[in-house]
Amino acid sequence: MANPNDLLTDKSNRKLIYLHEVKTALPKRLLKLKVRLPAYRSPRNAWRKDIHENVTKKLQKRNIHYYTNTPLELHVRLYLKDNKLRFIDVDNRLKDIMDALQGRVGGKGKKHKLSPIIQNDSQVYKVVVQKGPPFKQSGELGHLVMVPYRGPTYTRPCAD
Repeated sequence: MANPNDLLTDKSNRKLIYLHEVKTALPKRLLKLKVRLPAYRSPRNAWRKDIHENVTKKLQKRNIHYYTNTPLELHVRLYLKDNKLRFIDVDNRLKDIMDALQGRVGGKGKKHKLSPIIQNDSQVYKVVVQKGPPFKQSGELGHLVMVPYRGPTYTRPCAD
């Protein structure tokens, strides 16, 4: 007799099938990327290089590549202390992050360009940026999550 833990019940036909007979489909490859962002530092180009390096390492580790036709959404969480929390604008930090993803680390010309992670920031369809005080365990490291954009999440306005 087979081990009862090795059996599945097919409720529609009331049959028992053995787990080793079940063929499973390969899981869908996940393109979600979670990266810790370094603490912000001046000059901003140095911070961009650090971001580019962190993201590149994580992409290589996970074997992920975003193509030019891959629409993306970004979720960014910045942890800032004291005066930085009050005075640093999230739109400027977002610009730095997106430039780092494109390999732009400051100045003009090829000597200031790294290999792009995304070809153009026009691939980014949705962005959520938050700033806040750091948690004790964060060490002022922020978060960047990149996922394929799945379309709008809003609903149509009601007609009057």
